[in-house]
Amino acid sequence: MTLIGVIDYDMGNLHSACKGLEKAGATAQVTDRAQDLEKADAVVLPGVGAFDPAMEHLRSRDLIPVIKDIIASGKPFLGICLGLQILFDASEEGQSPGLGIIPGRVRRFRPEPGITIPHMGWNQLMLTHSHLPLWQHLPLNPWVYFVHSYYVDPVDPTVTAATITHGTQTITAAIAQDNLMAVQFHPEKSSTAGLQILANFVQHIQACVPV
Repeated sequence: MTLIGVIDYDMGNLHSACKGLEKAGATAQVTDRAQDLEKADAVVLPGVGAFDPAMEHLRSRDLIPVIKDIIASGKPFLGICLGLQILFDASEEGQSPGLGIIPGRVRRFRPEPGITIPHMGWNQLMLTHSHLPLWQHLPLNPWVYFVHSYYVDPVDPTVTAATITHGTQTITAAIAQDNLMAVQFHPEKSSTAGLQILANFVQHIQACVPV
């Protein structure tokens, strides 16, 4: 069975993400041990909370070089919510440098009439990489669930795999670069579309792992 290492760094409840992966047919192992993550067929970096504490928790567990090595190795890797944001260079939310894997910054939504910050609730994805494994078997412009006040702003727009519009602002909602995929929304809270995305990730892992 497909083994997915879910990185435990004290940032959010990991239960719902693991449950979604297990529904998709994988075994999810919550761990902060480098050996476990290296043995897994794929790795998920979830997260809820603030940028600086997230980086501090990763640093205190010596997980930063582990994450970078796993992504560089070509192993399938999925970031979720805060797990997307910390892949970037820095954030307007704090002072700590991010992982620096994707060039760019994390920015706060601009206040404007008629929008709420945080952006909380359902929004419709505009898929920009229709061939991405995560997007297979989805309806056109699926609805998914968000909770965030900050969004990623990549230097290279070609890494953007989906966008959303909040007020007048169109922002990156997902990125993809080689084996690395990450989403701002919560697939585990996004009903049928979210479960399909997690199932797609599991199927992608199975296609990548040698028989």
